[in-house]
Amino acid sequence: MARSGRDDSGVLVIGLGRFGASIALTLEELGTDVLAVDSRDDLVQEYSGRLTHVVQADATQMESLAQVGAAEFSVAVVGVGTSLEASVLITANLVDLGKPVIWAKAISSAHGKILERIGAHHVVFPEADAGRRVAHLVNGRLLDFIEFDDGFAIVKMRPPRETQGYTLAQSDIRAKYGVTVVGVKSPGRDFTYATPETIVTQHDLLIVAGHTDLIERFSTRP
Repeated sequence: MARSGRDDSGVLVIGLGRFGASIALTLEELGTDVLAVDSRDDLVQEYSGRLTHVVQADATQMESLAQVGAAEFSVAVVGVGTSLEASVLITANLVDLGKPVIWAKAISSAHGKILERIGAHHVVFPEADAGRRVAHLVNGRLLDFIEFDDGFAIVKMRPPRETQGYTLAQSDIRAKYGVTVVGVKSPGRDFTYATPETIVTQHDLLIVAGHTDLIERFSTRP
């Protein structure tokens, strides 16, 4: 069931477990052309009414990837994680195609190293990443948390009492804590970028950027 006459801007998602299915559904919501592939008939049937293009195929076989037109896609996501052998074989097959940018799910650091060595462009650890993110949210007043590879993070948080009723210039957060308030969201108002004159109230939400350790210290302020 290969695609024909299509631009190579779509995403091939292999594996309809929770990780792969979530990616495929979200991409379609964002307007991206998606082809989802799984070897299990029950999963294909389950998502055939929720995704526009779903195909049953064994992606560990190069012939199956050729039949679904894998080489036509600009990006491929390998969502198979429970079977290390299948994950490696699928990734290796995609590498041999030489076309898609490959995002592959890993369930351990050893699994991730193998995927990187055989040519996966991006390796993700969804369980570990989710665990770290939730730990940061549980640990303080953070409402959302995004961490980057270099230890830099952007968070949404409630303002500490010492900032409430003062402008950002008066609070001098950057000098005291080494983090930067990027924006402020007040109830019933649109998000606004922060300026030194921005006044923070107890009901506001702050968007704060900085090193993870410094943000953690700032977020634990009463």
